[in-house]
Amino acid sequence: MRIGLTYDLRDDYLAMGFGEEETAEFDRESTIASIEGALQRLGHRTDRIGHVKALTARLAAGDRWDLVFNIAEGMYGIGREAQVPALLDAYAIPYTFSDPLVLSLTLHKGMTKRVLRDGGLPTPLFHEVHTPADIEGVCLPFPLFCKPLAEGTGKGIDGASVVRTPAELRATCERLLATFRQPVLVETYLPGRELTTGITGTGAAARVVGTMEVVLGDKAEQGAYTYTNKELCEELVEYRLVTAQDPVVRAAEEISLAAWRLLGCRDAGRLDLRCDAAGLPQLMELNPLAGLHPEHSDLPSSAT
Repeated sequence: MRIGLTYDLRDDYLAMGFGEEETAEFDRESTIASIEGALQRLGHRTDRIGHVKALTARLAAGDRWDLVFNIAEGMYGIGREAQVPALLDAYAIPYTFSDPLVLSLTLHKGMTKRVLRDGGLPTPLFHEVHTPADIEGVCLPFPLFCKPLAEGTGKGIDGASVVRTPAELRATCERLLATFRQPVLVETYLPGRELTTGITGTGAAARVVGTMEVVLGDKAEQGAYTYTNKELCEELVEYRLVTAQDPVVRAAEEISLAAWRLLGCRDAGRLDLRCDAAGLPQLMELNPLAGLHPEHSDLPSSAT
């Protein structure tokens, strides 16, 4: 097959003047090279396309592919991860990973949690803060956890994300609103173990490929898997492969599979969970467009 590769290369955006945190979700050259090499070893011909604007130009020029291997995250809008799949759907070109509906839904953490809750799956109580006036309406018990509504890779999460007083809640929400220009998700804080579960497959064929526990080191920012902890993970974080012999891990994997199927995720991805004060796993986020760096990304690591 002739397989096109769609992606957002971090170095390209840094060269355009974007900052380190703005581009945190984008891929390294080594990730693209690894994917391309694996496809070529399987006997396929590959064609690097790049980001959504490059794809648009190629389609307008008449280029077509048998399949597109899509890991493009997009830069603008809450539906940015859905842009490449939507464009490929318009041209009836098949692609890997989830469709535009799933990618738009899962980037909006509040909407995702509503679907999970309606499906009977455990997720922390939450409140969306769209403006500073909304902060007064937060009626959840402290401590709370604050993060941007539609970001990944720990963007906007730091040592001030766990808030314990109304004053801290206001300061953190106002800062996030001003910095990220999007709503803030305020959740009940989960103080327990953090797990990330990798899944491959679609629907009834989906299966867990592995689960890792995220353990913060002594020098890490405590209380959360923050942006800094992720960027400096080699020195601040320990990743432990855990198995379903542990009842907490078994519960997390069962919840993850149920959520994957409920939302209609496809092919492969990752779910992040954390345990509440009672030690029960709760869903925090679904990532149906997970990182694929062979050495640093959680999904490949959980499958080793």
